[in-house]
Amino acid sequence: MAANALSSVASAIEMEVKRIRALMEQGQFAAALAAAESLLAEVPENRDVLYMIAVSERYLGRIADALSTLDRLEALHPAYSRLFQERGHCHVALREAEPAIAAYLRAVNLNHALPASWSALQKLLRMAGRATDAEMAASHVAALAKLPTEIVTASSMFADGEIHPAEAIVRQYLLKHGNHVEAMRLLAKIGMQHGVLDDAELLLESVLVLAPDYQAARYDYARTLLDRQSYVKARQELDKLLEVEPRNRSYRTAYATASVGLGEPERGIELYRELLAEAPAADLHLSIAHALKTLGKRDEAIDAYRQAIALRPAYGDAYWSLANLKTYRFDDAQIACMRLEEAARTTPLVDRYHLCFALGKALEDRAEYAESFLFYERGNALKKSEIRYRPGPIARNARLQASVCTREFFAARRGVGCQSAEPIFIVGLPRSGSTLLEQILASHSQVQGTMELPEIPRIVNELRGRELDEANPRYPRVLTELAPADFLRLGETYLANTRVYRHGKPFFIDKMPNNFRHIGLIHLILPNAKIIDARREPVACCFSNFKQLFASGQEFTYDLEDIARYYRDYLELMAHWERALPGKVLRVQHEQVVEDLEDNVRRLLDFCGLEFEPACLEFYKTERSVRTASSEQVRQPIYRDGIDQWRHFEPWLGRLRAALRPSTAPEHPG
Repeated sequence: MAANALSSVASAIEMEVKRIRALMEQGQFAAALAAAESLLAEVPENRDVLYMIAVSERYLGRIADALSTLDRLEALHPAYSRLFQERGHCHVALREAEPAIAAYLRAVNLNHALPASWSALQKLLRMAGRATDAEMAASHVAALAKLPTEIVTASSMFADGEIHPAEAIVRQYLLKHGNHVEAMRLLAKIGMQHGVLDDAELLLESVLVLAPDYQAARYDYARTLLDRQSYVKARQELDKLLEVEPRNRSYRTAYATASVGLGEPERGIELYRELLAEAPAADLHLSIAHALKTLGKRDEAIDAYRQAIALRPAYGDAYWSLANLKTYRFDDAQIACMRLEEAARTTPLVDRYHLCFALGKALEDRAEYAESFLFYERGNALKKSEIRYRPGPIARNARLQASVCTREFFAARRGVGCQSAEPIFIVGLPRSGSTLLEQILASHSQVQGTMELPEIPRIVNELRGRELDEANPRYPRVLTELAPADFLRLGETYLANTRVYRHGKPFFIDKMPNNFRHIGLIHLILPNAKIIDARREPVACCFSNFKQLFASGQEFTYDLEDIARYYRDYLELMAHWERALPGKVLRVQHEQVVEDLEDNVRRLLDFCGLEFEPACLEFYKTERSVRTASSEQVRQPIYRDGIDQWRHFEPWLGRLRAALRPSTAPEHPG
């Protein structure tokens, strides 16, 4: 069906849902029920239609039918708070106090902004003699009563996943009424949900200026900083929170996460285990496993992942994390469990796509390539359904970089920036062999391996500012407006902010792959830094990205055409940097490293101005934290078998090959 036809169908359904709601508001529940049941035949899993049927049945006195409909709704949408509120109403109608209390409590645990549930709880708990709990419910009733109706409505919609209408309501309220702490906090949480972290950070900073003692907002601020990998600032905010509530589990968990982010995985594991000793939690086992993996403690990590699955059998992230070790092999029973959980209607979207990627890897390891590809394809489609990736801005940025950062532009700014030669940048696409290059260099006595550092993207965000004109963005145009002192400041800021990841060695690695888009900026602020381009055969690199479910970012990887376009933009931009900054970037071809390790290691070290050390050839013996998907692979001697592994999937990669042309020409080192 064409896209416009699908849109027309969706619009017709939305219009009918609105019409049925209007009937309910007018008290015409019999007509509403008939219309909703008719619509359900077209959309049998629609959350709103099932909910309206249940409400209409209750108002018509058909309580047993309403409860049955709610059971069906829960099986499909188990995190929808209003179904539990409606179940509470049904039990009240049947004069069943305890089931009603349980249902209302479930509702408010999912969604704090439900005045009807809190009011019902206040009365029921008082009748049950639970005075303390009744007072707690009363405090929530009072707190919601103080808030504008629009903010309560938007908060409730946000909790139930209705992000866009919630955003529209809260933005309209702020435009009309100006600053409001709760409205600003809610808009920040919406920004966090969308991944617009710079907006969320700015909003929460403003909230804390207006209400410095607002603990919940400070915690949201700390979480935003964690998502932005601003681990030092996040831990500072968490210190403030823990001064007030030293036993708060959420604060302590976030503090452990910040510790791992700051390169202190042992400390993080210790804190996670303290929390686990107090109460079992699948997500804590997962966090412990991730930290153990970075330390190279594979067997302990596997055991922790399995414990997470034992607590939550549908935990897709735990299954995918096992698959993402790359060296783990699933047995028949595990694959059967994954198939069962992936097919279950009650499995949430996030778990389903994790399970799809894990099944893709499990079946690939068994040489069942056709079904493996189907699961990879399904996982990518599910993941893409929840993101908002658009290739246009990436391509536009590449063109603007080329138009601004010319050879003449750099010549006119020769000598600017911080003159330190400490950083070594490894750029390129993910899954291009960059972790291997990092491990080789980090095996040298003079080089500190760190992680994919967020500092260059943070500087880019600073330069981009608040301007949102996509047709004429401020960055990279703003580079033409900066004075020599600005470039020096930015270079020194980069070094200062990355010092926390270093431990005394004269050189360090920044392996953020997407920094290839900002080589001009890097050259201006750190002209003596070394830059290495990790390159891999195009189809192999692109398909490896398609098989990879990333923890965050890299949103171009969930569609073969998007990946191919991104790869073409990457090639074009790297060719521009070679013309504008000849000799600045060393290209290292992954296949050649595998074929002739020693010559390529010597070439790499020569480029970085480092003496040859045999330890770089035995990189797999180096003990250090490795955070990427290749962490287990780089702890083994180099092997050629993986080079052509992608060819097993050639029958399904015609679309990718076609989208890559003409970029599939043979690659040679520069």
